[in-house]
Amino acid sequence: MQTIFPAKLTKGDEVRVIAPASSLGIISDEIQAIANTRFEELGLRLTFGAHVKETDEFNSSSIESRIADLHAAFTDKNVKAALCVIGGFNSNQLLPYINWDLIRNNPKPFIGYSDITALQNAILAKTGLVTYSGPAYSTFGQKLYFDFTLEHFKKCLMQEESFDAGVAAQWTDDEWYLNQDARIAEDNTGPLVLQEGEAEGVLVGANLCTTGLLFGTAFMPSLEGSVVFLEDDADSNYRKFDRLFEALLLQPGATHITGIVFGRFQKASKMTDEKIRRLVALRPQLKGIPIVANADFGHTNPLFTFPIGGKVRLSAKQNKVQITFTEH
Repeated sequence: MQTIFPAKLTKGDEVRVIAPASSLGIISDEIQAIANTRFEELGLRLTFGAHVKETDEFNSSSIESRIADLHAAFTDKNVKAALCVIGGFNSNQLLPYINWDLIRNNPKPFIGYSDITALQNAILAKTGLVTYSGPAYSTFGQKLYFDFTLEHFKKCLMQEESFDAGVAAQWTDDEWYLNQDARIAEDNTGPLVLQEGEAEGVLVGANLCTTGLLFGTAFMPSLEGSVVFLEDDADSNYRKFDRLFEALLLQPGATHITGIVFGRFQKASKMTDEKIRRLVALRPQLKGIPIVANADFGHTNPLFTFPIGGKVRLSAKQNKVQITFTEH
């Protein structure tokens, strides 16, 4: 299938905010105000899906409402990108109802992370369109420690040149939305090399537990020749992550994965450097490929944006890790 790279965003473009999983109704006015200001400063004009604030007992909305807003974002020629409100738990409900031809014929950036991973990898599998794992609309509402996230969003979505995934000076693992002025940051020691080597390939993955919802279905993209990016949230402790990682390695094409990048784990997951080393060492089929951990993406902050379906080059040496997004 041909890979489709959507056009980059430029000042004046309209960005449509939609809620394929959790609703805008759960996002505070303060966070929305900060996010809106950030987009004004970028020169991007926000509009919102017709059903984006609908909220049911699952903090989401009906399949019909979510599909309508998704399709409308891709159909509207004035809309240059679709940005998801936040993650959630149920975006995979939409998969049987998506008009894949509509998306293929109206390519544009589709941005989000966490639960949105199911839609992003399915879009790659069904249409070849590159999508972007990166900050949600709600993420733009962070008052502090957002500069790194914003910088990499612009590099990936607003510039054509290849770029490296940087290393944030500090990182946070907090419920930042509860008290924006009382956050504690920790110094970042940078990526952890689990296996040395060099690789390049098509980037697949992101949130592991959500990617796992696609295993064995027509919505799972090929792992053949891929560099797999994986992360998970605090609800997925190291035992759950370990067995789902094994399930990934049993998927067709997994024996031809060329490299692996793990995002930083939340503290509540109880994943440690020693455990992630053990997780890799237990699997002889992974020998010979570069593997790194503690990269700046996932459910800690800040995070870099990366192209699902794009091209990435990974170089892992004990004294240096370089992750370069060569086509995005």
